[in-house]
Amino acid sequence: MSLFARLKADCRDDWNAYTRHAFVAGMGEGTLPQAAFRDYLVQDYLFLIQFARAYALSIYKSRGLGEMRHGLEGLKAILDVEMNLHVRLCARWGISPDMLEATPEKGGTVAYTRFVLDAGNAGDLLDLYVALAPCMIGYGEIGKALEPRAGDGNPYGEWIGEYASAGYQQLAAATIAHIDGLAADTMTEARYPRLRRLFASACRLEADFWQMGLDAGGGNRDGDGGE
Repeated sequence: MSLFARLKADCRDDWNAYTRHAFVAGMGEGTLPQAAFRDYLVQDYLFLIQFARAYALSIYKSRGLGEMRHGLEGLKAILDVEMNLHVRLCARWGISPDMLEATPEKGGTVAYTRFVLDAGNAGDLLDLYVALAPCMIGYGEIGKALEPRAGDGNPYGEWIGEYASAGYQQLAAATIAHIDGLAADTMTEARYPRLRRLFASACRLEADFWQMGLDAGGGNRDGDGGE
């Protein structure tokens, strides 16, 4: 079993709590309160700024050009694709990029981003990518799962379409392959418990991030309530 598959299987409850959260279900059903999605987008934009720094750290920690190029592709996806999606969507509410950057980070945003950066600073490249994995790979899984419901006037169809796209699916698959390749070089059974803890913590922080948006929009964990 590959490292990513093993982590996902061993952290199944945390993974499902993240990828099947009420926020995610609400996007798929088109019933997520608009205020919840707007708050999430703004905080996620701030999150991506720090996430980009984590990918820049991965380039610094790389041992060769191949690893550096993989980190660069992730960095470009964040800066040139994901953040542009957030800017486009927020512009519909009159929120400019300057306004986005001026918004204070909420506690959940700070907790998650600093967790990832700390994992990378304290550990090696494998530690960093395991901490990054739930976000980069999980969004691909979520997008693919929600894609059949992205049409028919779903207000969250553009977001779903971005993460269900062939380009993002390829990036997620490349991330899995990269983690498994790093594990083949540096993985030992003695370090696996630490990697499992990193992965599980990142999944829980992802679920908390969804919940932060849901709470701001007046939703709840059952996904009740439309706009």
